[in-house]
Amino acid sequence: MAHPLAAAIHQCRLFFIALQFFTRLPIPRWVGFEPAWLQHASRYFPLVGVVVAAICGAVYVLASWLLPSPVAVLLAVAAGIYLTGAFHEDGFADMCDGFGGGLTRERVLEIMKDSRIGAYGAIGIVCLLAIKCAALVSLPPAVIVATLFIAHPLSRLAAVSLIRFMDYARDEGKSKPMAQEMRTGEFIIAAICGLLPAVACGVLGILDWGALAFAIVAAAACAFWLGRKCQRRLQGYTGDCLGAVQQVAEVAIYLAILSSFQPPARFY
Repeated sequence: MAHPLAAAIHQCRLFFIALQFFTRLPIPRWVGFEPAWLQHASRYFPLVGVVVAAICGAVYVLASWLLPSPVAVLLAVAAGIYLTGAFHEDGFADMCDGFGGGLTRERVLEIMKDSRIGAYGAIGIVCLLAIKCAALVSLPPAVIVATLFIAHPLSRLAAVSLIRFMDYARDEGKSKPMAQEMRTGEFIIAAICGLLPAVACGVLGILDWGALAFAIVAAAACAFWLGRKCQRRLQGYTGDCLGAVQQVAEVAIYLAILSSFQPPARFY
């Protein structure tokens, strides 16, 4: 049985490996690297979302002191894109191109592997970013930071669920090392990291439990819906699919929380 301190250090290593893989942020030199660690680092993908949310939230708060809220939101979204190297946005655009232009499994995978962006991808990413920014701008400024802390880890948990419950569709690929079978214990760690910020917002009274439940259901629905599409078209998932699930779930969470602040519509 591993010594508790050694086990804790190993978990820290796995987190830093995930941080290095999914963001541009530097990690300490003592972490080192072994290929086997990457196979188990996906458990901390939602925790990486907490770090991204913290930095995006800080950018929003600092910018909102000097600039209007819409500009602060744009800067916060841009900061998130820079931090992740547009990793997830690129996956979303590739999935739009592949699923929009490919008729067979092989053709879909071929299109998604192409580094060039097509019409489906360009239109999709423009619409996605527009909805993301419009939803955040429409939220009360006091809850924007809390919404970031809910959406970033929770949407990454939605992506991790594909790793847990589906097979990798390619024989090789950038995400292949992380696409090994995820054990139940690892998924529980990911679920705790993804859900804890939402629970904290509920306990602190920042958002009501109904809005938080709607956000969680929205993220789960996106994972289920896109997961089924990936299974039907590809018999599994790819790294691009993970990015697409993360992005769509993030936007769905923003819209779910925004809907809790809107008065009921009257059609008479």
